[in-house]
Amino acid sequence: MKNLPALSLLVALAACGGGEQPAENPASEPAAAPAPAAPTLSEMTTPEWFHADDAAKTVHMTITAGLTDVKNYWNFNGAADGNMTITVPEGYAVTIDLVNNDPAMAHSLGISTVTSSFAIVDPTPAFEGAMTADPASMTDATLPGETESITFTAAAAGNYSMVCFIPGHAATGMWVYFNVSADGTKGVQTAM
Repeated sequence: MKNLPALSLLVALAACGGGEQPAENPASEPAAAPAPAAPTLSEMTTPEWFHADDAAKTVHMTITAGLTDVKNYWNFNGAADGNMTITVPEGYAVTIDLVNNDPAMAHSLGISTVTSSFAIVDPTPAFEGAMTADPASMTDATLPGETESITFTAAAAGNYSMVCFIPGHAATGMWVYFNVSADGTKGVQTAM
């Protein structure tokens, strides 16, 4: 009986396994989550707030921050979280009138090279002049009831975003896609 503790230890070690590990069954591995599907977009339209003049190579649009109460008024023309895509032709002069209809909060507007991960968006415009004044200031950006206009040249085709640069606004969803087309395509699409 003196060897009972040693015998118990051997039994415990044998029960814990040892030797070769069984091969893992790949079928039991959890599958990777599928990538989210890209939103289905509507047909390209030219809403009343979007005007293009091909002869003059200009686009003029009115973007209303807080047009609706979507996202607590943190939206552009009622769209947030990339649920709208605005497309302008490369080389066109673009004028955007930002109207702040939010009853309580200042907002800004800028065209950014960021198209995902909006946690922190540096207030650097994708094109010279493509950003309202004091874009990151909650007290000096475009205040409720104010309008501010910007004009810039959409100088390079590519995918961009229109964002509010006030900290936290884009992260909460105050952004939409802004594309510059090389083939002259222009208009607005919304997620369906």
